[in-house]
Amino acid sequence: MAPLPGAELVQRPLQLYRYLLRCCRQLPTKGIQEHYKHAVRQSFRVHSDEDNPERIQQIIKRAIEDADWILNKYRKQN
Repeated sequence: MAPLPGAELVQRPLQLYRYLLRCCRQLPTKGIQEHYKHAVRQSFRVHSDEDNPERIQQIIKRAIEDADWILNKYRKQN
């Protein structure tokens, strides 16, 4: 399955943060949503001091791939 619409437009960390929180809304239960929202917030804080543009793009690409994997995982369970 393809990522949520707008994934291809994500270029900056704040855009990624918003995108990932929107992905969390697609998850089936409130508990799962809150778990991943917490993980997104923590990861954003951990990487907030990153200033290498190449590394930032790697993080963005990987985060979108991971979000897509998680969404597919929960879609297949239902």
